[in-house]
Amino acid sequence: MAKAPLSLDELSTRYGPHLNYKPPGGWQVQSGNQSEKLVKTHCCFCGQQCGIQLKVRDNQVIGFEPWEEFPFNRGMLCPKGVKRYLQGNHPDRLLDPLMRTAEGFRPASWDEALDFTARRLRELQEKHGPDSVAVYGGASLTTEKAYLVGKFARVALGTRHIDYNGRLCMVSAGTAYKGALGVDRAPNPWNDIAAAEVLMVIGANIGECAPITTDYIWRARDKGARLIVADPRFTPIARNADLFLPVRPGTDLALLMAMLHVIVRDGLTDPDFIAAHTTGFEKTVESVEPWNPRRAAEVTGVAPDAIERAAHWIGESRRAMLMHARGLEHHSKGVENCEAVVAIALATGNIGREGAGPIMITGQGNGQGGREHGQKCDQLPGQRSLTDPAARQHVAGVWGISPDDLPGPGYTAVEIMNAIHSGEIKGLLCLCFNPLVSLPDANFTREALERLEFFGVIDFFLSETAAHADVVLAGSLQEEEEGVTANVEARVIHIQKAVDPPGNARTDSAIVCDLARRLGRGQYFPFREPREIFEELRRASQGGIADYYGITYEKIDQQMGVFWPCPTLEHPGTPRLFEDGRFFHPDGKAHFMSLAWRESGDPVDAEFPIYLTTGRVVSQYLSGTQTRRIGALVDQYPEPKLEIHPRLAEQYGIRAGDWVTVTSRRSAITLESMVVRTIRPDTVLIPYHWPGDRSANRLTHRTLDPRSKIPEYKVSACKIEKAPHPRPAGPRPPSGGA
Repeated sequence: MAKAPLSLDELSTRYGPHLNYKPPGGWQVQSGNQSEKLVKTHCCFCGQQCGIQLKVRDNQVIGFEPWEEFPFNRGMLCPKGVKRYLQGNHPDRLLDPLMRTAEGFRPASWDEALDFTARRLRELQEKHGPDSVAVYGGASLTTEKAYLVGKFARVALGTRHIDYNGRLCMVSAGTAYKGALGVDRAPNPWNDIAAAEVLMVIGANIGECAPITTDYIWRARDKGARLIVADPRFTPIARNADLFLPVRPGTDLALLMAMLHVIVRDGLTDPDFIAAHTTGFEKTVESVEPWNPRRAAEVTGVAPDAIERAAHWIGESRRAMLMHARGLEHHSKGVENCEAVVAIALATGNIGREGAGPIMITGQGNGQGGREHGQKCDQLPGQRSLTDPAARQHVAGVWGISPDDLPGPGYTAVEIMNAIHSGEIKGLLCLCFNPLVSLPDANFTREALERLEFFGVIDFFLSETAAHADVVLAGSLQEEEEGVTANVEARVIHIQKAVDPPGNARTDSAIVCDLARRLGRGQYFPFREPREIFEELRRASQGGIADYYGITYEKIDQQMGVFWPCPTLEHPGTPRLFEDGRFFHPDGKAHFMSLAWRESGDPVDAEFPIYLTTGRVVSQYLSGTQTRRIGALVDQYPEPKLEIHPRLAEQYGIRAGDWVTVTSRRSAITLESMVVRTIRPDTVLIPYHWPGDRSANRLTHRTLDPRSKIPEYKVSACKIEKAPHPRPAGPRPPSGGA
């Protein structure tokens, strides 16, 4: 019997990317009397940016299919990816602009809302100066939107103060890598993980925060790779570790310096590599010399012989990789923590080869692309420094302005909120950022928001932060506007538009451009579609560290993503950095840094004797604005719980399911306990995806890393006590109280 001919989808699945081209919007597929299409795009949650096919009918996303040929995830998805399509038709979706009244919010026309926004911003700047207004962007925006927001702040508003919520995520790692290697990027493609002989995972709950990455680790393990995990919690990935290092919160640097001490002491360095390709090794050696394993054990709680074993496994391997995430970076010495990881890789020559290198695991959806092209307070497109005269000249030329008209560096995200609280900043425009849930010391943040003279928000749901706004402009979900993002391995990928924004909602880029026109700067924002923004971005990034000039939408589709830097249209992209032994500093060498230990900004003492750390759960994403509205995800983990070790629970008479009040030096919250053996007995953990009286960030403190300005979320001092049930039983509203 003859077989029916293969469809284009079947050909693409069987024979790979050469037959993978689809027109924008996807091929039409007839299903009964309904017209359906599958749109190849990417998940909107987390920095992995897994490939997914969205099923669309009648301008609505109604389901998904695996995209098995996309090389990063090969059809695999985590619980969030499987359910991400459910947010598009949610009843909370904003369909019109909203304006505040004495009774709450009322729908408004776009002309009224945008005219009001432009007028209030202009009035504040005319009265108080251009820097009286700030802009918050987001690391979940497409790269085009991130670029547009940075340009809008500097050209349409002329303010120094533009930063983004990636400041709470990747900036410690980025600062360390840029200082040591000259570039803010993971040096290796994820396929390299499977080729490693030794893997060290430190401060990264990969099983819950980056689940698809576990597959790469299991592939390495299947080939015999050793796995080291360092964490205050025995995370899911640690269950298969060859060596587990239960490091005390806030002491990762002592652990890493002791490992480097052993590597130097026992002759495990690569002297030829160090001499030919690095500078400053002597000062690193001097800084780690006092940190022998016994001293480090007293600080970290990790046994000296375990420290020695970890150091030897890495130092004796030619294919060692060190992977890290927020558990290493969310500290007041987060930059030094990451510098120590890079120093171990450099000292042992484990860099620039397959299966060898340090790897930062980007957390937010476009955490990589979102920080490369201008919405960081100190950076211009292409990872150019805002204080570099040549960089200013180049970008100003692309934008058609004088370099003298470009503002200098402004405040970081937390510093912007500090300046709002003090009255220095009077107005704020916020996109894709929920600081009332995300920033430390939430009560301080709430007070600051209430002091703003004008607050505008662009969002698709009314977040806890947006509830404080004067105007809320109904924006777009990821699948409602074409663009690119850069995933965790710096693979630039194509976000296909699947549907139009519903109701009267508009795309984010259209809102920003329309607002620029109302501010009298429309000539600099002539964009009618994201492709036009991307074409300008390519030119603005040309010659920079993050050079996108050789990347086009069509090239991305053809290659299943393009790794930057990609300086010409003929260039294939750069999956692995430093293969030629040259680094991104002008001297071509990697730079070792001096490392210095210091205590956390909120130390434990007799009154607050317990370490509090915060983290994620697999079913929730960041502040939960999206995932807390998807019932199937809420059901997996409906409320934050206090993770506590049985020994500590017994000390306070706490059993599983009891309610516990956790008090820090700033505030207190009451949560249900979850007694587990997978956490240190001196430490408790609270997930941070919930707002209001469930917000972990009521308890955290505002200490910042002095260089990256990232808050120290991962270690606070607290005390606990058993408490009565704090409220009547029953379901909580999806977004919680503010």
